Amino acid sequence: MLEKKTAAASLEAIEQRLAARGSLGEAEALLVLGDRSLPLSALLALTDRLRCEHSGNRIRLCSIVNARSGSCSEDCSFCAQSAHHAASVKRYPLLDARTLSAAAGEAQAAGAGEFSIVTSGATLRSEEEFQVLEEALGRIGASGRLQRCASLGRLSPGQLERLKAAGLECYHHNLEASQNFFPQICTTHSRRERVEMVRSARQAGFRVCSGGIFGMGETDVDRVALALDLKELEVDSIPLNFLQPIPGTPLEHSRHLTPETCLRIIAMFRLVLPDKDIVVCGGREYNLRELQPLIFWAGANGILTGNYLTTPGRDTGADLKLLEDLGFEPYVEKRR
Repeated sequence: MLEKKTAAASLEAIEQRLAARGSLGEAEALLVLGDRSLPLSALLALTDRLRCEHSGNRIRLCSIVNARSGSCSEDCSFCAQSAHHAASVKRYPLLDARTLSAAAGEAQAAGAGEFSIVTSGATLRSEEEFQVLEEALGRIGASGRLQRCASLGRLSPGQLERLKAAGLECYHHNLEASQNFFPQICTTHSRRERVEMVRSARQAGFRVCSGGIFGMGETDVDRVALALDLKELEVDSIPLNFLQPIPGTPLEHSRHLTPETCLRIIAMFRLVLPDKDIVVCGGREYNLRELQPLIFWAGANGILTGNYLTTPGRDTGADLKLLEDLGFEPYVEKRR
């Protein structure tokens, strides 16, 4: 009886906060993650309603290309591309504009609505790289309907303006973890630098995509703190990644997630950020396994489809079939 009473009290606190303010604060968000007596089905009923209010039955499909791989100077403990780690990954310089445009064409043909050019490393390295990206953005814009996104590290306001003029519409830069936990996963740059980059991208007029990765040993308090920071920064889209441990990285033996934990994290982000895009990205197949379809009832209105940076992902055709079977439809945002 005590367990049922606790669950009822937790659910009541969550519903009261939603009714009063429209989103959860820290205390209620912690209940979503930590009160395992609170049935997942009750949470998903709330988050599914919020997702429907935000985006109806439309689901964003995003695709990425690993445009420059490996040899990264940063030491992020989850990343296979860091030069500090012993992970076995391909290493190559920035792909040329034709190759990047061709990759975008393949993503569009497969059914993606957004395409992101992702480079390893702290920033762009030369004027030649800038020119390649400008040409690629022009080619992608001229050949299709894809929303053009990029994840290029930390750039100056002038560099951002230059990319915007070339046709870039969305900038991606994850915070990765809470302020308190971040030093445990990266020492070569500060989280403050990441926050400043997100702010710079917003000030430049980009649609901003910023989220994090879970399963690295962070606590529920860390997870909620990250959600509240992203809310304060007013980002547009929140990519949620779930650690898939990679041999040769410091986190290769980390096993902190279950499918239910992943679903509760998604639900918490939807309840804290009800009017934002919640996109489930890396580690979806590895961590959620047969419960992948439940991510949409947990509040996600987007997925990263196709391959990831250094690991294979899920075929876009299979994702489109999943959406069809569930009664959803892929969404392509109109160009600004």
